[in-house]
Amino acid sequence: MLDPQYEDEIDPLKGFRDQFHIPTKSQLSGDEKLEGDAIYFVGNSLGLQPKSLRGKIGEELDKWQNIAIKGHFEGKRPWASAEEQLNESMAKIVGAMPQEVAIMNTLSANLHFFMVPFYRPTATRHKILIERGAFPSDLFIAESQIVSHGLDPQESLVFLEPRENEDTFRTQDILDVIHQQGEELALVLLPGVQYSTGQVFPMKEIVEVGHSVGARVGFDLAHAAGNIILELHDWNVDFAAWCTYKYLNSGAGAIGGGFIHENHFDTDLPRYAGWWGHDTSTRFKMAPNFVPIPGPMGYRVSNTSPLMVCSVESSLQIYDQITMKDFRTKSVKLTNYLEDLIVENLSDKVEVITPKGDSRGCQLSIRFVIDLDISSLEENLFSKGVAIDVRGAVIRVAPQPLYNTFQEVKDFVEILNECLIQ
Repeated sequence: MLDPQYEDEIDPLKGFRDQFHIPTKSQLSGDEKLEGDAIYFVGNSLGLQPKSLRGKIGEELDKWQNIAIKGHFEGKRPWASAEEQLNESMAKIVGAMPQEVAIMNTLSANLHFFMVPFYRPTATRHKILIERGAFPSDLFIAESQIVSHGLDPQESLVFLEPRENEDTFRTQDILDVIHQQGEELALVLLPGVQYSTGQVFPMKEIVEVGHSVGARVGFDLAHAAGNIILELHDWNVDFAAWCTYKYLNSGAGAIGGGFIHENHFDTDLPRYAGWWGHDTSTRFKMAPNFVPIPGPMGYRVSNTSPLMVCSVESSLQIYDQITMKDFRTKSVKLTNYLEDLIVENLSDKVEVITPKGDSRGCQLSIRFVIDLDISSLEENLFSKGVAIDVRGAVIRVAPQPLYNTFQEVKDFVEILNECLIQ
């Protein structure tokens, strides 16, 4: 078993914790008697605030106050192009070329926008494949896209099912379903990391098989971006979208990200157009003919709030100081240590449903094998300064390598055990 104090001492990422605001136990619990930092294991739901953010927002407020409309083209972040300055940093996180990514809209909006060109059903090829238990927004998006084409989700929506008495999906089963749907399959829309179980999907293999049957392949990377190593360009993913408020620490409701592979830059795909997707050299000439920017930036419809740009910038500047390999190395050790402690101390009370190894990221999903009120457990943990989240009968625990420690993992398991004994 690891020595948590030693691991924290030698941790090459330990200095990054100081770049985030860590809530205290008293702040999180409302109990002024509690001392020390909270144990915050919900970075998979809402990341912590980078300390640099407040100053950046202040700069933009000052610019608005002092030079007003001139801020569109002046300062560190000219408002007319501020988000474009982040493309290179974001591209490194998702394994793309800078021109293949855009900072735009929100996750669900981006999925809708990208499905306009990439879901083009015909009489014979009209089905969308999603997983059973998908995040509800993905389900709603798929259903509404199908309906918008005058089709019936009962006929055109296919669900990937886990095997009986299993929680996660076997790679071969996923690929077999794609093969079976074959020429009727128009789009594969799956998560990079499944939000409830924490399972990492075999994206490279899914793309290969999806393309082999003539389907487009897109991914919801809400729980993957900033969590696992991604190679969207090399895997030939058609499109992907993600949020930035989870592992990318940009704040609730922050602007999202999108990817379109360069293979589709020269194709005349339909889209919902807006002026922020128009060629930047002629945008302000107000010409009536739409000239799209190549790639996902051409799918932007409106200008972006510079305050939201500051949020994403603050986080990406931290990620710029590491590689995703650095992140994953610590993540694997943290999550393995968490599982080892759970197995050693709580195996009679809980079971981990998240797969092992490369089939998981930061998150462990834990299901209880004893009778308990899971909402009361969540309240009890928060009252002790411990943040986790509940999804149905599962609690999700996600140590984030940039600001969580091995000692926190040990303390969490001890506190969880105490709560379960009470």
